[in-house]
Amino acid sequence: MNKLTKLIGSGLLLTAAACSNPPADAGGSSPTDAQLFAGKKVLVAYYSHSGNTQAVAQQIARATGGQLFRIEAVQAYPSAYNRLVEQAQQEIQNGVLPELKTTVPDMAQYDVVFIGSPNWWGTYAPAVKSFLAQYDFSGKQLVPFFTHGGGGMQRCESDMHAQLPQAHFLQAATFPGRSGGADAAELAGWLNNLAQ
Repeated sequence: MNKLTKLIGSGLLLTAAACSNPPADAGGSSPTDAQLFAGKKVLVAYYSHSGNTQAVAQQIARATGGQLFRIEAVQAYPSAYNRLVEQAQQEIQNGVLPELKTTVPDMAQYDVVFIGSPNWWGTYAPAVKSFLAQYDFSGKQLVPFFTHGGGGMQRCESDMHAQLPQAHFLQAATFPGRSGGADAAELAGWLNNLAQ
């Protein structure tokens, strides 16, 4: 087991505990000795409704020393599953860009931006679409990651490429949605490939 796998694996229990009751703000950075993307400033921006995408974002931030940024809509989504599904479907079909609570204070400083979202109706969450519409990503490496309940990637990656056709994307990844985050070995393998 390599050092990165051990690092990510050791954080799974902490991530599971943290996501059983996700904090309102998961900001902050957590530098490690993994040295992924050495010399580059990393932002890990994510939208998470139930805590699953947040768990993966926290793992990525620990492994890369990246700064976490939680994407939040001003108008919270319903907690009742059927109402959430209905609202999300309507927003996606109508191209709604929900207003967001906060912005990244200095996006220009980041070289690599991980962008995380759950897979909602085969694509990424409308709040993430709003986030992507707010910034100039010129000169940055964008790294999408998605969580899902069985649907896999579907159109998530291709829709993001279509929204930002001039952006420089690295390989996207998708992980089953669970409160403990991604499988440590799978996540480590993906990150190691990105950093080469």
